[in-house]
Amino acid sequence: MESHCTPEMAGKVIRCKAAVCRNPGEPLMIEEIEVDPPKAWEVRIKIICTSLCHSDLSFWKMKAPIGLFPRIFGHEAVGVVESVGEHVEELIKGDLVLPVFQPNCRKCRDCMSEKSNACSVFGKNISPDMPRDRTSRFKDLKGEVLHHFVGVSSFSEYTVVDEAHAVKITPDIPVDKACLLSCGVSTGLGSAWKVAAVEEGSTVAIFGLGAVGLAVAVGARLRGASKIIGVDLNPEKFEIGKKFGVTDFVNPATCTAEKPVSEVIKEMTDKGADYCFECIGLASLMQDAFESSREGWGKTVIIGVEMHGSPLTVSSYELLRGKSVVGSFFGGLKPKSDIPLLIKKYLDKSVFVLQELSLDEFITHELSFQEINKAFELLQAGKSLRCIIWMDR
Repeated sequence: MESHCTPEMAGKVIRCKAAVCRNPGEPLMIEEIEVDPPKAWEVRIKIICTSLCHSDLSFWKMKAPIGLFPRIFGHEAVGVVESVGEHVEELIKGDLVLPVFQPNCRKCRDCMSEKSNACSVFGKNISPDMPRDRTSRFKDLKGEVLHHFVGVSSFSEYTVVDEAHAVKITPDIPVDKACLLSCGVSTGLGSAWKVAAVEEGSTVAIFGLGAVGLAVAVGARLRGASKIIGVDLNPEKFEIGKKFGVTDFVNPATCTAEKPVSEVIKEMTDKGADYCFECIGLASLMQDAFESSREGWGKTVIIGVEMHGSPLTVSSYELLRGKSVVGSFFGGLKPKSDIPLLIKKYLDKSVFVLQELSLDEFITHELSFQEINKAFELLQAGKSLRCIIWMDR
């Protein structure tokens, strides 16, 4: 795909191709757009490859007021810094980076604490555009503003992100594998490793065996879990899940009112799983996960964002008896410190966390940027885990 950028474009507007969504649920249109140069504390990135996540799919379907269009989606990607704005200290032109939706300013109280991966400065920012001045760096050739998505917008040959949303990584890792660590795989691994801190010999139940759920399975396996139960309506997911560490499978469709999924899991785990993970985003499944956890110490980790905005209701009695519920945003990982650590452990094949992890198995399809709508079709049909979309093929 031809780009109109030249080496002399630093500080100037770039014309390039982007996949623009103009209305909810409609196919993306490959359009020529203009990308402004980065302002202070911002970097402009040339995207090498990107992938499609369920969050892109969910927001792609949302109508106003939550959905905002026209918009450039995409938040799993890897690229090279093309230029930087004033005051950028951590990155220079030519750095290989992951643009990430989870901000990490590294200076606020939250970023400096080990208690969470929140960011006081940008963590609650819900701007559809750049986080500091809330304006867009994209427009079409008619001058219409194109909105950003979660601080990344990687469905474009070039994008602009705040430096708090960019992680420098080593060029030693293949870029398509690195791409996976910018959202889904890191979220699943971190949820098992950092949020739940799964122990050796423990039992785990995972509700939803998409890419995130399977990454939870990998993390649980590497932490030494003795039984990893996958819960999914698609029976084909069991054979897939075995590659990632799933040892047992439950299809909720085969359960009955007299013996719901929670009772099945309790029978399989001697009164309940030590750790339950909800990876879909449905209050009913969160309830099932909580009810499937063991009384006394069972922990339920909520990873999925409730897609209908429904609240989760749990029994205060069961909480008093020792059960707990905790949320997991980006797997509890601090992007700028933990992602390089994951990459190092992957490259080193360290026993500590990523031994035997084959990121290749998460990649089920590879497409050109022009074929991006096919990636949406594959994900909606449940036929792909992660589809790598190459910008220059």
